Amino acid sequence: MTPIPDSTQKQATAQGSVIYYRDGKSVIARQGIDRRNVPLAQVPKHVRDAVIAVENRSFYTDSGVSVKGTIRSVWSTVTGQQLQGGSTITQQLVRNYYSGLSQERSVTRKFKEILIAMKVDQSKSKEWVLEQYLNTIYFGRGANGIQAAAQAYFGKDVAKLTVSEGAYLASVIQQPSRFADPKGADLDAVRSRWSAVINGMREIGALTPEQAAAEKFPALKAPKKPFEFKGQSQYMVDQVRAELNRRGYTDEDITGGGLKIVTTFDKKLMDAAARAVKQVIPAATPKKVRVGLAAVEPSTGEVVAFYGGKASQYKYDNAFSSQVQAGSTFKPYTLAAALNNGMDLSTRVDGNSPMRVASDPSHPIPNDSGRSYGHINLVRATQSSVNTAFVDLGQKVGLDKVASTAEAMGIPAGQLKQHQGAASFPLGVASVSAVQNASGFSTFANGGVHVEAHVVRSVTDAKGEKKVIKPVEAQAISKGAAGDATYAMQQVVKYGTGTAARLYDRPVAGKTGTTDKSGAVWFNGFTAQLATAVNMFRDDNKTVEIPGYGVQFGGQLPAQVWRAFMTEAMAGKPVVQFPEPTDYGYGSYDSGPEDTVPQDRNSPPPDWFDDETQSPDPTREPDPTISDFPTGEPTTPEETDGPPPDDDGPGFPTGGPGDGRDNGGRPNGGQGSPAR
Repeated sequence: MTPIPDSTQKQATAQGSVIYYRDGKSVIARQGIDRRNVPLAQVPKHVRDAVIAVENRSFYTDSGVSVKGTIRSVWSTVTGQQLQGGSTITQQLVRNYYSGLSQERSVTRKFKEILIAMKVDQSKSKEWVLEQYLNTIYFGRGANGIQAAAQAYFGKDVAKLTVSEGAYLASVIQQPSRFADPKGADLDAVRSRWSAVINGMREIGALTPEQAAAEKFPALKAPKKPFEFKGQSQYMVDQVRAELNRRGYTDEDITGGGLKIVTTFDKKLMDAAARAVKQVIPAATPKKVRVGLAAVEPSTGEVVAFYGGKASQYKYDNAFSSQVQAGSTFKPYTLAAALNNGMDLSTRVDGNSPMRVASDPSHPIPNDSGRSYGHINLVRATQSSVNTAFVDLGQKVGLDKVASTAEAMGIPAGQLKQHQGAASFPLGVASVSAVQNASGFSTFANGGVHVEAHVVRSVTDAKGEKKVIKPVEAQAISKGAAGDATYAMQQVVKYGTGTAARLYDRPVAGKTGTTDKSGAVWFNGFTAQLATAVNMFRDDNKTVEIPGYGVQFGGQLPAQVWRAFMTEAMAGKPVVQFPEPTDYGYGSYDSGPEDTVPQDRNSPPPDWFDDETQSPDPTREPDPTISDFPTGEPTTPEETDGPPPDDDGPGFPTGGPGDGRDNGGRPNGGQGSPAR
């Protein structure tokens, strides 16, 4: 009437998962119980013999229970005395493996254990019992099962254990906590126990007397310190778990399914991202200033690197979770919508200031410093980041098309919907994360094809079945539109507001962004192989201002961080040219003196080039003064999508852009020079 339970204890069979960098070898973190099940055939015979010699010499001949041991154990239970245990390997397995059997000391539980052990012995092979036992028991040092124990104590797989090492692991089964890292009296005790195992192996014929005498007590590997997340590890694990959940894996799968999870994160590039921030951001930067960086591979959508801040002080990272207004980095999405809907680079838009829109005539939209540019083409509008030109362009193409294009390029619809009815929508009042913005710009580099940003490459389960993640990809904009927009953004880096991001060995396209009162500043750019977004913002929504560096704009420290990272990321990579713009757009670009771009970066700029002459930095692009045309949109990180930042931000390590200043009065640190 006592059936064998039809379920096992979760803790007895759970196998922890391991999360790796994209090379599939370097470990980011381990999740759950430290156990890796192995078939009995992989356990050397001398290791099995050692366990049998010390735990249950009659294992292969008994019926799953020991009569003498059972009587002794029951008497111990009844009287409360701590007598020698009498449980066989089968009984130990039953107690630890099957559900429904508690560890309490009661006669009823003991008899139930005995009956189930007898039935298991009748229905299962001895090899099955021993295999489950060796994979189930706890060995100390956090190691569950013989494979994890071999790694924990000797740094090797179980198949490579020597006789002496196998005997030690058999010794610790009795008192795993005491013998995990023995010293003093505990070391003497485990040596005695180990000698008993070796003698037991001799007595059962597993070792000859000569072999037993020749064995020496093994040298133990130093115990590993408790696992601690370092650097960006916690953020990486958080994003991996979140993506796995979205793809149908439960938390139980992750902590107990024995998964091998290979991520998209490149260890060298992760280090390069942290290094770029450390080298460029001044040590005196206020703790409330946050820096986020995200790099996405255009052809695969893989997030290969990011910097999210100090996990020890930030609850939410700055790359994935924190979202701030995009500012002028949103203008290329408007440009893409126009180019994808019948316009070209020669299309003229109204760059005069201020501009009154029919839907909200009482709130005129200005350019920076009230500057008027006349009717200009889209290349000049992008290079000079002319607000009114992009408001006009948004009206011409339709704000619904701007929103649908941005969504197709990777910006979630929920972050756009509440803003897309406003005339200022093309100017970047919607909030995005660094990862989302990098993913959006990666579409330009990938010929208009957007590949879903993701952080997991593959998942291999405990049975060895591998599932490669296939991200969603689609043609978001035409190849021609992507090429033309890229051409316009190249001019931003060559001659416009983003010259501090130049990479002199290869072409770069990108866009700076600065929101109202420099509450958030961006540089978002790409090469043909990698798209990277860098932002800076404060967690109290005030102006991003650095002592000694002044109020920040997208063309300053964000562009310098971008360049520092990309210089390292692109080192040794082949130089890939961007596609030429379409003939019609390219041929009609140079349409007059005011549209002529200076070909020599050292030559004086044309009259129309005055990007925010009132600002302390000539590389600042003219972004909207949002308060001048209220649209109901929030203007702070807390009020936008995503969790609110913490009150206390981290400080920054030493290092920075250097002491030198260029002729424009901007700290350069060797990271480029002013636009003029």
